[in-house]
Amino acid sequence: MGTAFEGKVALVTGAAQGIGEAIVHALCGQGAIVAAVDRQREPLMRLSAALAGQGSPARAYPLDLKDDEAILQTVARIEEELGAIDILVHAAGVLRTGSLSTYADEDWEELFAVNVGAVFRLTRAVSERMIPRRRGAIVTVSSNAAAVPRMGMGAYATTKAAATMLTKCFALELAAYGIRCNIVSPGSTDTPMLRGMWQDERGAQETLDGSLPAYRTGIPLRKLATPADIAEGVLYLASERAGHLTMHDLRIDGGATLGV
Repeated sequence: MGTAFEGKVALVTGAAQGIGEAIVHALCGQGAIVAAVDRQREPLMRLSAALAGQGSPARAYPLDLKDDEAILQTVARIEEELGAIDILVHAAGVLRTGSLSTYADEDWEELFAVNVGAVFRLTRAVSERMIPRRRGAIVTVSSNAAAVPRMGMGAYATTKAAATMLTKCFALELAAYGIRCNIVSPGSTDTPMLRGMWQDERGAQETLDGSLPAYRTGIPLRKLATPADIAEGVLYLASERAGHLTMHDLRIDGGATLGV
């Protein structure tokens, strides 16, 4: 157990599984008071119960990030119950693959609502409270797909590029108030989302190898990221060690995008 975030209140979305869950555990391990947010109520409550059993003050807040009024109410409730929000981490995200020429309107709208709209609405709600306090750290979990075109992932890549630029623009506007906004861009990470894209047991190896027909490089480090790898990057950017970093995009992809 560490104390780097002792007493700090952190709001983490997408907390019920994958990268978001790893971020919650990492923050709690460093003394943070975590508001764990996700629309998946049951796994969220199991996470909260497990953390409570370990003596963590983390609390679960089920929330549909597409509901603007619910966002405002939840942010107000978190501040009332846990204290002023010091850290906001956007880890929620959805992925639906498919060719852009046949992509369904409802899938397009869902991806933008969660991957971009929720980042906007929640950052707006939290930063409004951070501004008078003149402090705060916001980290958006984007993707290395935001930097490189991807076959079959055009909608996802587009939303992640939008979320990245949105976060940088918030960073520029909020800098005068001492609020830092940064991005972590993971590559292929061993999560349910990635495994859901695999066709069979060869999925992991194919991810490492890449695909010339799909114009996709493999991973030079020859391994998948773990959710904990991504969580470490988030904690760094949220910490005082990154006190002079804002608008930064930290790429954690084992070299998959070749530094682009």
